[in-house]
Amino acid sequence: MQALAATAPTAHQSAGELAILDAAVRLFSVHGYDGVSMRRIAEEAGVSKANIYHHFASKQALYFAIMRRSAEELTALLENLAEGKGSFEQRLQVFASAHLDHLFDNQARVRLVLREAFSGDEEKSRAVVEQMVGGLVNRLIAIFEAGQRAGLLRDDLDPGLCAHLLMGADLFYFQAHGLLQQIPEAGFARQPDRYSKQMIDVLLHGMLAQPAEGRVK
Repeated sequence: MQALAATAPTAHQSAGELAILDAAVRLFSVHGYDGVSMRRIAEEAGVSKANIYHHFASKQALYFAIMRRSAEELTALLENLAEGKGSFEQRLQVFASAHLDHLFDNQARVRLVLREAFSGDEEKSRAVVEQMVGGLVNRLIAIFEAGQRAGLLRDDLDPGLCAHLLMGADLFYFQAHGLLQQIPEAGFARQPDRYSKQMIDVLLHGMLAQPAEGRVK
């Protein structure tokens, strides 16, 4: 896994615009939204302050652009889960692994989102939900609901709980990774692929051993 993946320009984003976004992510993730000025972002990106305003109307617009950029990448992973090849379990496994890779490959952006989401500032938390998290979670919930309608998942489960368990497990692994690596018994901390595979297995099949034949359930 890389420390921070560089994002190539898309058809609607210039290299300069992406440089501004990347600089803002680095600074916001360390100092927070309120602790960074547009002038400091311009210096970090190697552009003029006027150049930032050419692309983004305000600091808030720049902040929301960062959120949307992450949301677009995760949306692609969710669509593959919904419409990709293989069984639902196989697609869920692919999603969990890809989601974990995304977290580690975009550490600065992820830490920015987590910093703002858990800042205790209701307005900032609401912005994170509206600009990024809300739509992604709702899409994942819809995928679990579709699995229930298809008879692939128990119909007594709360799809929202399923979605939060899946994403929460990956987020915990990401946040606690450094600590987990210090625990000799936590071998999965050094094997993210193994972690994803076993996490999905536990999520779908539970921890209890299968009851012996004839045993009262």
